[in-house]
Amino acid sequence: MSLKKINTVLATAFVLFILWFGTEFILSPATTAPGFGLPAWPSGDGGGFLVVKGIRDVVLALVLGVLLVTGHRRALGWVLLVEALAAYGDMATVLAHHGSAATALGVHGLTATLMASTGLLMLRETRKTVAAPGTTVPQPA
Repeated sequence: MSLKKINTVLATAFVLFILWFGTEFILSPATTAPGFGLPAWPSGDGGGFLVVKGIRDVVLALVLGVLLVTGHRRALGWVLLVEALAAYGDMATVLAHHGSAATALGVHGLTATLMASTGLLMLRETRKTVAAPGTTVPQPA
């Protein structure tokens, strides 16, 4: 399987996973929130922040999806790297608020690392090969 196909499968998986997870936070935050890894349900009107998190995730997924569908693969690689910071931020938030270390590292940390790795693979796939003037360099398929 070519690197381009592998990257496409990985990027598609991220789009679908993030879109699904964000939608779950919007539609049923009470049942989705415990999987985030924080130790307590927000008090007062704090539950609204769970919907905000869901909206953020849906928007992140849509940005990736648009870049994937329109074929902007190099930009997709960079955006995957940048969006991995959101997942690393979620990991840091769970750890800083005495949440589940297993969830912080195993869900958020792993997701962020896989996103960053996919972004780097996408950048590798799309890097330009420099050739001497007057010569042609075969491009990977």
